[in-house]
Amino acid sequence: MRLGNNYSDAKVIGALGMLLAFVLGLLGCGSEKTLTVPQSLNLQFGETVKPNYVISFPKDHGAHAKQGIEWWYLTSNLETQSGKQFGVQWTLFRARVDSETKPNFWWDGQFYFAHFAVQDDSSHQSFERFARVNQAGISINPFNAFIDDWHLASTEDEFLPLKLSAIDGDVAVNLTLTDSPVVFHGDNGYSVKTQSGHASYYFSYPFLKATGELIYKGQRYQVTGDAWYDREWSASLLDRNQLGWDWFSIQDTNSKNGLMLFCIRDQNNQYDNCSGSHINENGEVVNISNEEVNLEVIDWVKLDNTDYPSQWRLKLDGELPIYIDTVVKDSRNQLTIPYWEGRIRVSGGMSGRGYAEMTGY
Repeated sequence: MRLGNNYSDAKVIGALGMLLAFVLGLLGCGSEKTLTVPQSLNLQFGETVKPNYVISFPKDHGAHAKQGIEWWYLTSNLETQSGKQFGVQWTLFRARVDSETKPNFWWDGQFYFAHFAVQDDSSHQSFERFARVNQAGISINPFNAFIDDWHLASTEDEFLPLKLSAIDGDVAVNLTLTDSPVVFHGDNGYSVKTQSGHASYYFSYPFLKATGELIYKGQRYQVTGDAWYDREWSASLLDRNQLGWDWFSIQDTNSKNGLMLFCIRDQNNQYDNCSGSHINENGEVVNISNEEVNLEVIDWVKLDNTDYPSQWRLKLDGELPIYIDTVVKDSRNQLTIPYWEGRIRVSGGMSGRGYAEMTGY
């Protein structure tokens, strides 16, 4: 862990360790039976989000310390002039933890961690970093979400264009991201996840254009492509008896429209509740309710004795079936919080590409 300069506080370090367990459970990546919370540490999900909140900018590009978990999340499908294709993911997470440690220069009650992953058509590499205040953070004017030398930042006074910069060993990315409307999922950004009412505030920039440079396995490439930026914050996305979720972002290359779908899985690994958004090229959204969604896994891949979906059939009311295929079958981010995150190709009722995320397998 990269946690600061010669700073040692047993209570804070203990809190960070417990926070990882907390986030594992929060994201559906671990069993609550393994969590043991000492009396000296009060892990909280923070305040629940409520309807009728009006998302506004630039304020809501920044952090929301009262909620337990939050992320600044980017995925991108890229290609070279010769046609070689890549995927890039970069996510900064903020999580709230309450401990007995008083706020000071190195501790403000917030814990940050980030994931960076790149894949070509046959391999996937992922990296992570951890930090506390002053080593990571989010500024609003101008916008900058950073951890060490990894940055997602505005290049001008306005939010767009953005510049993504990240490097780890012989893998690096420098992308400029432009030209997308902002869209609000659910009820003006209030996105309900479960039948019991767990929700988040959720908005996206789904049609970003990406240009820049990628270094993968020591080789340097000039790339262009599409990117999708998500912002979400919440107290909790799952019930205790739910395992995780499958999430999809799709960009239709023919119609220039988009689709977001988020499906929670129950303790039997069956889809329990789904919600989504139809997005037209101008950023107008039509919500998709659980009753409209029929999502079926039609092919699987076994990775280290665990079965992961590798192809789905998605049927939405009144529409042709959409077939979703993973590009790199093993797109696992094998990090402290393990999950599957990789590119997808789409055919049938939509024709295009995107990203999928699977947690809790």
